[in-house]
Amino acid sequence: MPYRTKETLEIWLEEFYTLGHAMAETLKVMPQDGSEGGDTGLVGITLMSAQTITYIQPEPPGSTNWMITFEARDTAVVLDADGAMRLSQELAVVSELCRFLQQRSEEYMAAGGED
Repeated sequence: MPYRTKETLEIWLEEFYTLGHAMAETLKVMPQDGSEGGDTGLVGITLMSAQTITYIQPEPPGSTNWMITFEARDTAVVLDADGAMRLSQELAVVSELCRFLQQRSEEYMAAGGED
């Protein structure tokens, strides 16, 4: 089973949840079909402090790297010091999740899994 499937990513998110990360409930595997109809691996994130559309996805097949995308906004995000601190904490979790998914992908491929 390729590591980009919705089922595999849901299992990996469950593992991430069990590590006790805050905001885990704002993460969701989203269905996304690639050009050939296969899962491409997309994890959506709700940033409570910025309401910016954010997602993590793997680079093209053959790579175990994952990238974080913050979509453009029509309006500015204005935060006080506490709001900026909360956003920085959310971004730290997003970074940890990206690193976690990349590590799990590397382990999966090293064990002979398919991309």
